[in-house]
Amino acid sequence: MTNSDVLIIGSGVAALQLAVRLNKDLNVRILTKSSLRTANSYLAQGGIAAAIGSHDHPSKHVIDTLEAGRFQNDRAVVEQIINEAPSLIKDISSLGNIFDKNQNGDLLLGMEGAHSEKRIVHGGGDATGKNLMEFLISRLSKNVIIEENTFAFELIVNKEKNRCSGVKVKKPDGTIQIHYGTHIIIATGGCGQLYSYTSNAKTVSGDGIVMAYLAGAEIMDMEFIQFHPTLLYINGETKGLISEAVRGEGAILVTSDGTPIMEGIHPYKDLAPRHVVSQTIYEYLKNGKKVFLDISKIENFQKRFPSITSLCEENGIHLADGRLPVAPGCHFLMGGIKTDLIGRTSFDGLYAIGEAACTGLHGANRLASNSLLEGLYQGEKLSEWINSARFKSLDLEHLPVPISVNKNNVILPDIAQLKALMMERVGIVRSEMALLKQKAWLGQFKVHEINEWDSFSVSELTKLFMLIIAQLITESALQRTESRGGHFRSDYPFEDDRNWLRKSIIHKHNREMEKTNEHIETALAN
Repeated sequence: MTNSDVLIIGSGVAALQLAVRLNKDLNVRILTKSSLRTANSYLAQGGIAAAIGSHDHPSKHVIDTLEAGRFQNDRAVVEQIINEAPSLIKDISSLGNIFDKNQNGDLLLGMEGAHSEKRIVHGGGDATGKNLMEFLISRLSKNVIIEENTFAFELIVNKEKNRCSGVKVKKPDGTIQIHYGTHIIIATGGCGQLYSYTSNAKTVSGDGIVMAYLAGAEIMDMEFIQFHPTLLYINGETKGLISEAVRGEGAILVTSDGTPIMEGIHPYKDLAPRHVVSQTIYEYLKNGKKVFLDISKIENFQKRFPSITSLCEENGIHLADGRLPVAPGCHFLMGGIKTDLIGRTSFDGLYAIGEAACTGLHGANRLASNSLLEGLYQGEKLSEWINSARFKSLDLEHLPVPISVNKNNVILPDIAQLKALMMERVGIVRSEMALLKQKAWLGQFKVHEINEWDSFSVSELTKLFMLIIAQLITESALQRTESRGGHFRSDYPFEDDRNWLRKSIIHKHNREMEKTNEHIETALAN
């Protein structure tokens, strides 16, 4: 049993930004289910969006973010984060050689989908996430303890006091430990491994969101899943991400005979919002046609995109051919644990930051390269709030240590089948019939009847949590009878602002969607 001032579950950019910026007299512990460098953030090829170009302005970045999010965003949150993006980038850049620069020492700015200006800052070409993570890791102080291979599976909450005070974790040998803390932060990322085609790290399966949901926290907008248009696609399998920056440098999507597929689909063509491009590619693949990314017009591709070059070479793709076979796959969750701007949830002492959180920044579809930005922003702002706050340390003598030895007998799913069915029925294109089939299939496992989690192994817990997050997404997608951003219903193919321009919140004790009055018509008016 341990007691920390700040307990962080997860080890991506948001988590490390928080840990680095906390006061050095605070006792900080990071729990990560694998190793420090297996987070999604480490794999991020794309960059960080910030309006720092001579012809750019944060107001343009705000408009692009709202448009990509189909005005499902919280405009106040969008404006706050976007307006601070330039100073965030400048502050980090001043601390180390992280981002790519031109010969004059100015930051190089790239273009990505749905952006109206070049405003994407990269590091190491297409290794921004790795560069940023290594920079943050190098700045961790001795007050930060890192505990790897530690699977967090249950939050300890006092519902009478509406407070979270700790978390149960399971070690590889099956032993259970209790970690208490004054501040408990979930920074576990999204749920990309729920789908058979994904760009996400193998560890990203929604654990943190499920823990918050089971504890009774509010979960929001789970129907909004972003599918990245271009994953390397070989023999029916996706092998890794082909960054949107490749299209930003001039690559176009074509069929086998060279026909451009985005002509006439959207004014931005190949740089249209991701849901538009993904749905277009999906239709071609569904009709038996292969889709390629034509990179023949990009000069010095190997130098500009070293990570993608290695990915292609490892999978037998010859860059000299000028074409990369691609397919869309799960990339980012716009929904998650409902939080305010800095990450506070509906429980005192419990926070969520990064992709696990839903602040309202991304709306129905994330604008490219706004995710690392959000993680950096939340990490900084939450650290400022914790640093300035004065909380009494928890009295361990009065805290329960609930460990159960009862064994639940439940049916566990085949993970490969779960992923395939989620891709088929709750993926890029959805319908009532497919969603109802998936809801019935998920219901057979009776996860809702489980009342204790201690007796399950890490492997079993992972399967069970994936079932729960699949149910949340499926039910949310059934409730939203329209198409918006990352949520596309073939039976309701149009946006319905009158009835659905509002948030969807789901609770553990009320599985029906609660339609709140958080209308966003002002976003359209402005």
